[in-house]
Amino acid sequence: MVMRIVKVALLAGILAAPGVARAQEGHFLPLLTYRTGSFASSGIPIADGMRDYFEMINQRDGGIGGVRIDHTECETGYDTKKGVECYEAVKGRNPLVMSPFSTGIALQLTPRAAVDKIVLLTVAYGLSASGDGSVFPWVFNPPITNWDGASVMVRYMASREGGLDKLKGKTLGLIHLDAPFGKEPVPVFEELAKKYGFQLKLYPIPPSDMQNQSAIWLSIRRDKPDFLYNQGWGSMNPTAVREAIRNRFPLDRMVGVWWAGGDDDGRAGGEAARGYGTLSYHRTGTDFPAIQDILKHVVDKKLSLSPRERVGENLYNRGVYTSMLIVEAIRAAQKDTGKARVSSDDVRKALEKLEITGKRLDEIGLAGFAAPLKLGCDDHNGHNDLFVSQWNGSRYVPATDWISPDHDTVKPLLDDAAKRYAAANPGWPARQEPCN
Repeated sequence: MVMRIVKVALLAGILAAPGVARAQEGHFLPLLTYRTGSFASSGIPIADGMRDYFEMINQRDGGIGGVRIDHTECETGYDTKKGVECYEAVKGRNPLVMSPFSTGIALQLTPRAAVDKIVLLTVAYGLSASGDGSVFPWVFNPPITNWDGASVMVRYMASREGGLDKLKGKTLGLIHLDAPFGKEPVPVFEELAKKYGFQLKLYPIPPSDMQNQSAIWLSIRRDKPDFLYNQGWGSMNPTAVREAIRNRFPLDRMVGVWWAGGDDDGRAGGEAARGYGTLSYHRTGTDFPAIQDILKHVVDKKLSLSPRERVGENLYNRGVYTSMLIVEAIRAAQKDTGKARVSSDDVRKALEKLEITGKRLDEIGLAGFAAPLKLGCDDHNGHNDLFVSQWNGSRYVPATDWISPDHDTVKPLLDDAAKRYAAANPGWPARQEPCN
């Protein structure tokens, strides 16, 4: 039944009448997915990981606190207009959380969240400044921002060169999708370039040229940057890996944002891509009790859309991480309110004091999967540490210890950006209750 419902949703764009009844009966957590189009190679494993974790909770536990999860999908094709249409179609059905996995869609939904009183969860993407809960009370973007990631990349470069003082005169190239998501890290790189004396070269790639990057790579060959940072998505990433190999750029000096670390991206170069790095905030693999439960209760029961061998890959586990956060927030809201069926506002309040400790990760079968996370009223992100994971020819393996973001540089920039966003949007809804 679950398989049939998802297939109908993919064809029709959104679930028909039977889904409405189910949404009223359970926790309605619609998934804005993109299993089609140029970004499908990235969107599919994330969607699979999210729905499989939710379905594991349904099958193993009977839902969250005895209330099942309705994880209806709506296909966006990573198109902002379609994403907003999906949102408008489901918002009247009282979704607890919306998670679009698209910066373009997230930017359109950010002003609507406070008006519609629906939590917008943009896990490690979207508007970096929306981590400021004093300005964006309905938006959460844990556990890291793109701006934090940029600062971690600079610290990683410094570790390779022998210290931050050794960055002077070096060149960092930013190969990025020419879209809001791709441009996100630019302000931090510009600030840190001034601070440490390295040069920043920008290599924008239009969505129409994601699979035709030869002109950009001619520029990269001419400029000879010391490091490359890849802020890419979808089919742009495997193309960039193949072009790096073809142009003999040293793969161990090319690092992607966490969204540029899909297994398909590494597989595009196979053994020749060995050393290609990606920032990450969680581990890969299936050696976690919770993921073993996904295999047992979902995959082996033919309730998953994912091939068994793809479970545990990097982007699949990213979907698992996102659904885990949502489930833990709902559990916390149930505990706080004493209600089995909670509202989006209940979930928002629970998220503002959510703490997932190492002990809690162990309890839910994800010990060592990710770093502990603590959010607050004015901190909707957590600004966690990252590590670099490298492609070893067949899979990603950790290559560094955890690296902390440059909080001293990033936080003032984020605070200022949040204030400027509110000032630039007349009538921006003020937070109703103050942060202590």
